[in-house]
Amino acid sequence: MKSLVLFLTVLLSLAFVPNLFAQVPVQAADDQAALLGSPDPQLAANKKLVYDLWRTLLEAGHLEQADRFLDVNYVQHNPTVATGRAAFVKAFSAFVKKADIQPKIQAPLVSIVAEGDLVVLSFVRTEKDPKDAAKTYTTTWFDMFRVKNGKVVEHWDTALKE
Repeated sequence: MKSLVLFLTVLLSLAFVPNLFAQVPVQAADDQAALLGSPDPQLAANKKLVYDLWRTLLEAGHLEQADRFLDVNYVQHNPTVATGRAAFVKAFSAFVKKADIQPKIQAPLVSIVAEGDLVVLSFVRTEKDPKDAAKTYTTTWFDMFRVKNGKVVEHWDTALKE
């Protein structure tokens, strides 16, 4: 009987706490500049390179600066973009419009993590709820870059074939 009472108590408690099982929304960082720091100067430089690549090439469309950021033999693991700096420029010139380079990344940036020669950017991503098209939810998108000799030489993300 005690077990039944305990079970019913827990069940009733859960009925009054509907958000107990709700997702905690992903939040962007308040201070992007703070994300660029590192006690290791090489890791800080790698973070800054990737940060500037994102702002310059992907958001502002200044693809004429690709050689500043990308190695000529840049390896692409995104299944929708071919490998090589020239292929990157060709792919992104089709849909990235040239604009002023902003001082901060405009996408909702969550974090920048660097370890060894890798830099990972994570972003808030809002998606439609597959169970209710009137609702959305947040998740996280990741891009990872490998840096060598001051250039990005490789990239991974969570993209799927379209």
